[in-house]
Amino acid sequence: MVAGEVLGQLPAREVVGTDHAVDDPRVFEPDEVAVDGALREPGLLLEDLGDGQRPGRGRERVEQGAAVRREPLAHGAESSLHRVAHLFGAGIGDRAGHTAEPTERRYLRTLDATDQFAELLARPDAEIALDEAALLIAAHAHPELDLGARLGQLDALAAKVMGMSARELATELFVVEGFAGNASDYADPRNSYLDDVLDRRLGIPITLSIVMIEVGRRCGLQLHGVGMPGHFLVGGGAGEWFDPFTAGACLDLAGCAELFARVHAGAQFRPQFLMPTDPHAIVERMLANLQHTLMRRDPAAVVWVTRLRLRVPGITLSRRGDLAGLLGRLGQHTEAAREFDLLARLLPGEGGEKAAAAAARLRARAN
Repeated sequence: MVAGEVLGQLPAREVVGTDHAVDDPRVFEPDEVAVDGALREPGLLLEDLGDGQRPGRGRERVEQGAAVRREPLAHGAESSLHRVAHLFGAGIGDRAGHTAEPTERRYLRTLDATDQFAELLARPDAEIALDEAALLIAAHAHPELDLGARLGQLDALAAKVMGMSARELATELFVVEGFAGNASDYADPRNSYLDDVLDRRLGIPITLSIVMIEVGRRCGLQLHGVGMPGHFLVGGGAGEWFDPFTAGACLDLAGCAELFARVHAGAQFRPQFLMPTDPHAIVERMLANLQHTLMRRDPAAVVWVTRLRLRVPGITLSRRGDLAGLLGRLGQHTEAAREFDLLARLLPGEGGEKAAAAAARLRARAN
């Protein structure tokens, strides 16, 4: 399916994608998903903004707008319902730690998923709960999603495995409980929505990893995400990694290198690929994967994913320009113009001039 044809905005152009065959190394998540340029046309994208950067891991801090709340996110052993109370305010639990049964109506009035996502991601890495970030992403596709209930599902899983080692936890989740990699339909968007993953017991490496990390955290296990290029893993103790997509297999360094070789034939494996990945980068990778999937199956939904990617702190200016251009390609001309206005203020010289010109062209289209 071609996004331009669906939206009626552009001449037809192919969208980068894969067949996701189970034995195909491309079945694993791409490290950098090639979707940002999929809807490009001349005159609106900034190939060279003059910032000297192309997609990378730089972390320029760009103001994302006023946050909704600034209270610390509870991220310890307290109940998930109390954590939701901190995140969404009164109506779920009170400040003394007592919880009340939430009504759907009261809950929905307190939730603006985009603003809450931005507020959560504005916090330091140590205060970002991946389960909450993933559920806030899913809430954009499922507006009736009840975060408290979904966090309670993770609490219930943790209650079953309390006291287990990381290896035992992997076996419990990915053998006994039946969480598995969806090799038959890897590109199904439901693989990227944590609520669907909890219900269907199917996902992709990054969402299955979040299940293991967050259940483990509730049990006091020190687990972390590992963004190995092409295939996301969970890091445990020294020299120990887990592959949730493949029945929670425990890998040593050699096993990780072998997996990497299957994904990237001919590429050189480096131990640095197994360094812990910070929560901001994990969330960005989740969104990039989802954007890649939706470009093929539901291009109109790419708009909200792009908005969320623009709210992840630390994206490079070049990436911001690509995403702003994508909003323009998707018909969000006024919104895209605002993003280019921001770039025009941030970039010196010719780069700023190009951004200002792009903003002006987009506003002309909006009128």
